[in-house]
Amino acid sequence: MIALHACWMDLCSAAETPIPSASDKFQQSLTTALDKAGASPSMTISGVDGWLFLDKELRHLCAPRFWSEIPAVTADSNDPLPAILDFKEQLDKAGIELLLVPVPTKAAIYPDKLMSGNPTPPEVPADLVKNDRDFYKLLESRGIQVLDLTETFLNARNAGSPDLYCKTDTHWAPPGIQLAAKTIAERFKDAPWVITQPKVKTQALDVPLEIHGDLASSLVPPLKETEPLTSCFIGLAASSGRAPLPNAKDSPIILLGDSHNLVFHSGGDMHAVGSGLSDQLSHELGFPLDVVAVMGSGATSARRNLARRKATLTGRRLLIWCFTSREFTQGQGWAKVPLIKEPMSEKPLMR
Repeated sequence: MIALHACWMDLCSAAETPIPSASDKFQQSLTTALDKAGASPSMTISGVDGWLFLDKELRHLCAPRFWSEIPAVTADSNDPLPAILDFKEQLDKAGIELLLVPVPTKAAIYPDKLMSGNPTPPEVPADLVKNDRDFYKLLESRGIQVLDLTETFLNARNAGSPDLYCKTDTHWAPPGIQLAAKTIAERFKDAPWVITQPKVKTQALDVPLEIHGDLASSLVPPLKETEPLTSCFIGLAASSGRAPLPNAKDSPIILLGDSHNLVFHSGGDMHAVGSGLSDQLSHELGFPLDVVAVMGSGATSARRNLARRKATLTGRRLLIWCFTSREFTQGQGWAKVPLIKEPMSEKPLMR
């Protein structure tokens, strides 16, 4: 009888112990990975099956709520809300539509590649990126269009898509770029100003690549192996498709942001030319874009770069602001940047 009672108590105790949810397991894996990273000089965190992750994106996923409904009035703030709202107001005055496209973190789409036992599609719960989604809802309530690609990417992965992110690099892979471009283009392809815009004939060509990702280079010691990929090169059809599209400073569309707009587009450390987001969007919409992207912060630095340019804003219809979602908490701050200078009012003559 005593043995049966002890067994029953054990069963009751087990029943009362809550089973960790998928989100709990994921959060625990983030904590474990960051604890290991704390003792390493590298920005790279090794996952499973050769997948590598940036420590800052994991820190972003662990970060608490990063905005305030009533933000403090400061010249330079870590709160992204005032700067985004200010930018939207300036673009409204210029008659330019704004679309915000935050690139989801790799770990939110491939949590199972960070650590064994993490959830995989279609079991990946939405609250893995709850803060990001809550912030996007707030922005939309303030009149800002936000394209959250998280669900789109998870659905694509669940349907058997090729890898949407590079295994050994911080950026998205060509399939992710193409999917993002198609999703963005779907929103605007039937707009009258897109339909009437003069078109440039392009053609697509699959090109095999071997890249050495920045995360692989950051490992101690560095990973020497390359990562095989296939990019979709977009070329001018008139030149047998081998010439990349030019940057068009008079394009009705400005593509603003960080290196997610340069990877596979600008060459060099960005791996290839003619295969980036602007190239894929140009192919989808039929005309080249004006790319204003930086290797650093897609938040403040990118807007300052746009403000410094002498290219006119006349005739612009759409600004696509694309940057990694970790920028909300792991960037270089969110300053307000005067984009459109107000004309100076005349001072009365002194008598």
